Amino acid sequence: MISTEQERNLDKAAQCGEPSYVWRVGQERRLQMILTAASERVRGRVLENGCGIGVYVQRLAAHGGQVVGLEYDLERARQARQLSASITNAAGEALPFENDSFDLILSHEVLEHVQDDRQAIQEMVRVLRPGGRAVIFVPNRGYPFETHGIYWRGSYRFGNIPLVNYLPRRLRNRLAPHVRVYSARDLERLFEGLPVVYIKRTIIFGAYDNIIARFPTAGKLLRAVLQWLERTPLKIFGLSHFWIIEKQAFPQK
Repeated sequence: MISTEQERNLDKAAQCGEPSYVWRVGQERRLQMILTAASERVRGRVLENGCGIGVYVQRLAAHGGQVVGLEYDLERARQARQLSASITNAAGEALPFENDSFDLILSHEVLEHVQDDRQAIQEMVRVLRPGGRAVIFVPNRGYPFETHGIYWRGSYRFGNIPLVNYLPRRLRNRLAPHVRVYSARDLERLFEGLPVVYIKRTIIFGAYDNIIARFPTAGKLLRAVLQWLERTPLKIFGLSHFWIIEKQAFPQK
């Protein structure tokens, strides 16, 4: 039997995802990807849209910019304020910022959890300054596991569930109604008609820190092989889409 508190935490994990709690190789790798994508923009005004408990806010702030974190869950926003005072509790579909406010926006494994992902994208583009960039990570439908668990016979089952994302979408969404998964075309639809250009669109594998903690040699070999596959067509089986978009000063004609 699980306690009421454990059940509440599982429900939150299902609906909001699990933020980064510990800084490990996987988080550091993604941070370096973000910094490369951002270039000098990291020293401007930066928004992490869906900041969890604030670990990326803290790391980004070390690079000299004015970093703001936005978090929908009030409890997590309060935790994030222990690392940074610049935390706002609000929804991504209604960002409480003026147009053209930010040089850089990070959306790290968040879009799959919001109520309206198209509206969330429109809001990010709205608050980006012309020439500003959004760095986006979202789950890839081609990954062989659904990492957010599933609902089975009315109960939530946490963990990595194999092959769920390969099912027809209607059936897949019955098992995982709490979280989206994206193909490249799904992501393209979110940006249709918006004044952006694509700087980078690729798929990456994870760092598999949990496996390495249990099986160091085998885990490191697995990580090396899978991350090498990012340079091949087999990246379609990767964990996450990694996209960089840039807002244009004027819409494309």
